[in-house]
Amino acid sequence: MMPTNRLLELFEQSPGQYVSGEMISQELGVSRTAVWKQIKKLESLGYVFDASRRLGYKLISSPDTLSVPQLISQLKSKVFGHSIDWHEAVDSTQNRAQRLAEEGAPEGTLVIAEQQLNGRGRMGRGWVSPQGKGIWMSMILRPSVPIHFAPQLTLLTAVALCRSLRRLTALPIGIKWPNDLLVEGKKISGILLESTAEEERLRYVIAGIGISVNLEQSDYPEEILNKVTSLRIANGGEGFDRTTVITDFLQEWEQLYFLYLENGFTPIITLWEALSVSLNHPARLITPQGTIDGVPIGLDASGALKVRKEDGSTVIVFSAEMGEPVR
Repeated sequence: MMPTNRLLELFEQSPGQYVSGEMISQELGVSRTAVWKQIKKLESLGYVFDASRRLGYKLISSPDTLSVPQLISQLKSKVFGHSIDWHEAVDSTQNRAQRLAEEGAPEGTLVIAEQQLNGRGRMGRGWVSPQGKGIWMSMILRPSVPIHFAPQLTLLTAVALCRSLRRLTALPIGIKWPNDLLVEGKKISGILLESTAEEERLRYVIAGIGISVNLEQSDYPEEILNKVTSLRIANGGEGFDRTTVITDFLQEWEQLYFLYLENGFTPIITLWEALSVSLNHPARLITPQGTIDGVPIGLDASGALKVRKEDGSTVIVFSAEMGEPVR
């Protein structure tokens, strides 16, 4: 088997230059086919190469690997993220965070993985989370609020992430109800909150965040390219530093979280409505009770969506899948 570290050393010895496949083959004592296979493996880990039939291979960039010491040194939050559980790969950061919560891990404990092997989205959907290109993390929250307030925390998290990403990227990011973040109609983030309660009080909440930061079109299955994007793609191919994205978001999230615990949900409603791309546009809402056609007009005090139907009446929707706008 070819030693990966030795292969990378060959490129590091010739920065910005092509290294021929023949030379690599001779240096490492392997076939040209083995060289090609190892290059493909490195590409799957986030390395970017330019390949030329005549010149060989040139290393364009290495993966952006998260460093826990660097993350901690850049944190501006006081609680969120000050205990970090980092993994090269996990099945799901949600599963790992839940195990830590059951073991008594404190509020603000953050689970981060460079890659999820079985990432989960809302309604049991999978989540594309390749190595070293996005932010795949879950946070343990222990709010002292009744269980029926849990949906408010989902909306709060969406507001915090949207405000942070808009500030960092200058992209026109908005929130689709309840918590999807979109750029020009395409999804760039997923938020999943799962709660555990006891005697009508929340024991803990696991807030899962997936942010497609530096993914390229080739990272997505072709059949979903019309629905998803990344910050890098939306920014014309220029990527973003993942450490900065995480630390800025944690600061914004923590500030809104403690504002909410002190002052209630009303300030969050105002912020959510200002960032929403769902309001005042005809929509079809698929609920457990049936389909509702109408125009979302705002949130009520609980965080449910207020929808004005064609007959002028207003209904409150607590849970639904928002489909394509009704034409």
